[in-house]
Amino acid sequence: MQKLLVSFIMFILTIISFGNDNYHIGVVTGTVSQSEDGLRGAEEAIKIYGGAEKGGEIVHITYPDNFMQEMETTISQIVSLADDPKMKVIIIGEAIPGSVEAFRKIREKRPDILLVANSPHEDPEMITEVADLVTNPDSIARGYLIVDAAKKMGAKKFMHISFPRHMSYELLSKRRNVMKEACKDLGLQFIEMVAPDPVSDVGVAGAQQYILEQMPTWLKKYGKETAFFATNDAHTEPLLKMVAEKGGYFVEADLPSPTMGYPGALGINFDDSEKGNWPKILNKVEKTVKDKKADGRMGTWAYSYNFSTIVALVDHSKKALDEKVEITDFDSLKESLAKYTPGAKWNGSNYTDVKGIEKDNFYLLYQDTYVLGKGYLGMTDVEVPEKYFSVK
Repeated sequence: MQKLLVSFIMFILTIISFGNDNYHIGVVTGTVSQSEDGLRGAEEAIKIYGGAEKGGEIVHITYPDNFMQEMETTISQIVSLADDPKMKVIIIGEAIPGSVEAFRKIREKRPDILLVANSPHEDPEMITEVADLVTNPDSIARGYLIVDAAKKMGAKKFMHISFPRHMSYELLSKRRNVMKEACKDLGLQFIEMVAPDPVSDVGVAGAQQYILEQMPTWLKKYGKETAFFATNDAHTEPLLKMVAEKGGYFVEADLPSPTMGYPGALGINFDDSEKGNWPKILNKVEKTVKDKKADGRMGTWAYSYNFSTIVALVDHSKKALDEKVEITDFDSLKESLAKYTPGAKWNGSNYTDVKGIEKDNFYLLYQDTYVLGKGYLGMTDVEVPEKYFSVK
């Protein structure tokens, strides 16, 4: 009888143990030098759910920094996750070129795996065909909302800074057109400025130097009631530096985060206890902006998009596996985002392609704008007029 009882207890413990480790979730990010926020998001997921190598659920890999030149390596790394028989979800934190091909290969060998792509670099038509869920910052709604926020902050003019390569991307060029239309409707002067591409011969240093040199001229010509927006991260840091020092407005970056541009522009350093702690990071950035008398003129998202979406997509994927929630359930996704970004609100909509066809598995997301020194603007409660979604 005693032997039977011991055997029964061991059987139950085996079931419980198996139940706690019955699947793995693969998370693919860039390295700390390419995508620190995404990497920190993966680390946070490991903190919550444990690394697979220690009996947890998360398998984290990073793609090469030079991913464009090492695309075959990138593809094979992602595909290798499907060799794990316990793998049930693969999330690419920033779906760089090669992600579509990697997902195609995984589909062929493991159709049971849920495939999730965040911030895709490849054509929306292609990624939606191979992924179960695609998420991206809402370039279209934000085209209107950033201009509206600039007006609420006090701006009377709006400058859009970019270059031909970025304007060849469908979503970026569409957002520019939405911004132009929004300026017309909201009474702001729209100014289009071309700056050097950081991947051209001038490099990042030359592109940044151009912004530093031009900003005093732009402010003199257009005035300090001008809001500045750049499509490229490299241009963001010098813009922030000059806005803080010379005047003007900066609503939020192309991919907003308190760590996007602000640390380099304002000389802010974070210690180990602050990395990944977004309320602490925001606090430090806000204090520095106030000290420079730029409060009310500079904004961001309170939480990094890349960090937040990776943790939230892991949480949402687990609900799809454990609770049988549809992977495309937008309310569930928003709940997961809110869970890891206390105080911030999110909104979004389905992506609609150039032919007007809505993609059920592609969501465009945005977080409320946080004006440093003032607080949230309530932009997630603003209804974007329907006409802007059909701007081409």
